[in-house]
Amino acid sequence: MAAATSMTAAEVRQSFLDFFRDKHHTIVPSSSLLPEAPNLLFTNAGMNQFVPIFLGNAPCPYDPARAADTQKCIRAGGKHNDLEDVGYDTYHQTFFEMLGNWSFGDYFKAEAIEWAWELVVGRWGFPPERLYATVYQPGEGDPAETDDEAYALWSAVFEKAGLDPAVHIVYGGKKDNFWMMGDTGPCGPCSELHVNLLPPAELDPKANRALVNADDPRLIEIWNLVFIQFNSDGQGNYPPLPARHVDTGMGFERVASIIQGTRGFTDFSTLGAISNYNTDLFRPLFDALEAKTGLTYAGTLPPAGGTPSETEKTDIAFRVIADHMRCLAFAIADGIVPGNTGRGYVLRRILRRAVRYVHGLGVHRPFLCELVEVLATQMGDAFPELREKRALIEATIEGEEKSFHQTLDRGMALFEEVIKGMSGARVFPGDEAFKLYDTYGFPLDLTQLLARERGLEVDVATFERLMAEQRQRAQDSQKKTAIVVDTAELDAGATEFVGFDGTEAEAHVRAVRDGVLIVDRTPFYAEMGGQIGDRGEATIAGRTLQIVDTQKSPEGTFLHRLENAAGDVAVESGAVALLSVSRSWRARIEAHHSGTHLLHWALRQVLGPQVTQKGSYVGPDRLRFDFSHHQAMTAEEMAEVERLVNEHIVANEQVRWNERPYAEVQRDPGIIQFFGDKYGETVRVVTIGDGYSRELCGGTHVRATGEVGYFKLLSEGAIAAGIRRVEAASGAGLVDFVRAELDVQHERYQTLQHKQAELPMLHPMGDLDNDSADLIWRDFDRRNAQLTELDAKVRELEKRQAKEMAAAMRSQAAEEAAQLLPEVRNIGGVPLLTKAYPNRSPQFVQALAEALKAQFQGVGVFAVSDAKKAVLVAIVGKEFQSRLKAGDIIKQIAPLVGGKGGGKPDQAQGGGGNPAGVPEALAQVESLLE
Repeated sequence: MAAATSMTAAEVRQSFLDFFRDKHHTIVPSSSLLPEAPNLLFTNAGMNQFVPIFLGNAPCPYDPARAADTQKCIRAGGKHNDLEDVGYDTYHQTFFEMLGNWSFGDYFKAEAIEWAWELVVGRWGFPPERLYATVYQPGEGDPAETDDEAYALWSAVFEKAGLDPAVHIVYGGKKDNFWMMGDTGPCGPCSELHVNLLPPAELDPKANRALVNADDPRLIEIWNLVFIQFNSDGQGNYPPLPARHVDTGMGFERVASIIQGTRGFTDFSTLGAISNYNTDLFRPLFDALEAKTGLTYAGTLPPAGGTPSETEKTDIAFRVIADHMRCLAFAIADGIVPGNTGRGYVLRRILRRAVRYVHGLGVHRPFLCELVEVLATQMGDAFPELREKRALIEATIEGEEKSFHQTLDRGMALFEEVIKGMSGARVFPGDEAFKLYDTYGFPLDLTQLLARERGLEVDVATFERLMAEQRQRAQDSQKKTAIVVDTAELDAGATEFVGFDGTEAEAHVRAVRDGVLIVDRTPFYAEMGGQIGDRGEATIAGRTLQIVDTQKSPEGTFLHRLENAAGDVAVESGAVALLSVSRSWRARIEAHHSGTHLLHWALRQVLGPQVTQKGSYVGPDRLRFDFSHHQAMTAEEMAEVERLVNEHIVANEQVRWNERPYAEVQRDPGIIQFFGDKYGETVRVVTIGDGYSRELCGGTHVRATGEVGYFKLLSEGAIAAGIRRVEAASGAGLVDFVRAELDVQHERYQTLQHKQAELPMLHPMGDLDNDSADLIWRDFDRRNAQLTELDAKVRELEKRQAKEMAAAMRSQAAEEAAQLLPEVRNIGGVPLLTKAYPNRSPQFVQALAEALKAQFQGVGVFAVSDAKKAVLVAIVGKEFQSRLKAGDIIKQIAPLVGGKGGGKPDQAQGGGGNPAGVPEALAQVESLLE
């Protein structure tokens, strides 16, 4: 173990982990900055990954039940936001590490306090006389009682060190010394360690204790020990938990700054030396900044409320750039990319804030991306993702920098122009702040930063009003025609959706109002999650009504818009309606929706796991998919995505779904879910194949990937910085696209022919114009040839796919036939085989029958069924056809499944709409042989 005087930050981190490894803790890796909890923007504390254990939703995986780690954290946006203070003091950062040790129902206060003292004083050498411990003491209305147990334990520690507990233990109320996970749930008192950093001449432990919990940088907290022992019911009651836990968090950068800033506790003479930024965590970045700018970091701080000097401005810029670079690099490495909403927007604000400070140092080009190598070299051992994702981080930051640099100069010019026209006013106009945001991409906090440097405030109220108006305009412009119906007196309630299992259903009419049909249950999917609403028809009392769109009200009522129906339709409430979704419409949509899941998976395989969905459209004609990515896809990348998707389509893998508790799904990192979205207690998980694709999704899907059809990307482009959009089509939708494009090309060709005939008359230089027209025609012919080739390729691939799927089905049927033969039973002297196959295709039993005919000469009857129909297939060997023919068997048993059928003596087929009758139909075969 290195002496404290020579400890690097890396040695501090490793020393902490080694100490708790010796105490039999499992050392766990830092969780991602992308939190599992949807209510968090970023992982902001070490305990985030252990919440399911504390709540009892997951068992503790460690033996003994204790762990330690260093956790990457970001506090910028949301409840914990340190962004505005970065650069102006010694300790605020957007990105930091939190060292922690944890006990899950194992050890408790005695061990936690004893080991904290042993590490800080015994191993690291913190001077005991400079330490204070805080203990919970409730004020009026605060929960629980004074933590006498912790006080007694700390008293023994300080007395053993020859110190007065009454001086070195300080009580704190709920704000500082009681931790709660939320209004309800696990909670408990906490006990903090604070360090006195005053110079020797001012060191007076008794007098200095007044600075504890006073937000004074001369006496700061370094470690918080949380004792989780109660369970708040939200009504002011705090009964004890069945198991008690320990949750601690230590500021890594803060500890390193104290050790290094005091030269291993040998020099407390200069408080300014004790700064998170005066450590080897930031020095490599400062060295790079100095080398690239020719400026020097002096470590100065601006006066409180005053105007910084030029040196202080440079030092602020160095601190901001270094901190923001760490935040950006670690976030991007964990798959969080700059964007226009949520955590992506927070990251973009951080990046643009850093670019502004780079700009202030006189650098007017992409610059931050050049610092990624320094950070990856410095911290890549502890966090390998920085090295593994270095190219991605550099490219993402460079792209954002280029985009913002193009407008920064013009925005700064506008800002200066407004300042000149303010005539001494001290409030920057809110409408001008909005213009900077709307026109030049300046986040409000960047304008506030510029104003702050001039001693000005920004009219935030006006800015927010203009932002709200713009959001409303954007929403209005994007709205499709909403289905509106006055349902106030109907008390319609939520509609039961039964469309996952079929496209037809009987329902009871609640009302037909304002051209909208409302029923109690429906197979029609209402537009949601990118999938557009279903179309089809409803038959009521012999009258067929066409449904042209389906939407859902906020109350969950499905609204079926009727074609050319105005006002009320005379239909009695409670009447029975037969609802039928257009099967071709649904089949196309399901193909594109399942194709979207395959596309999402393939994009992550080709471009990297940082790709996340940002929006989608699923219709009968095509699919659209928006996703996070920092640059345009190459032709090779697009080809590889297509290849992967089509490979899984040809494999004809099963697509299945099941309902699962969301609390359980949250703990499964293999399921793609969209953090920030709101989910109910139960969610629907769609799984493809062996589970390589698993997503939360409430839409409708194919049963097997082969139903998607040949898949083709149609376009790729940017829709915002860091957000790309691809459009694609498959199967019938792709064929329609190709035919439509060919029609467009043909019309263009005819137009060009007419123009060519007119060119010599319109222009004297006819030869030149003809040459120009020839160039256009050649371009047309080239595109026409490409489309014709694509059309042929689609048809050829679909034929090949159909053959491969048929061959695969024949192979499966042959295997099943071999397994069936031992099940032959003798009925009336005739070998008989019967079996039902739920959720298999009619083609499968036909292939099974063909496979058996070569090996089995008796009677075989097989059924396949789903929720709405059943299909029966019968075979009879030649020597038994004089006694019973296959066609006669089907005619006898098909009525039992609600239908009819027939065929040849050796093979026949039938079916009907009553799948529940399959067992009786198969049993009837035996009576025909007796």
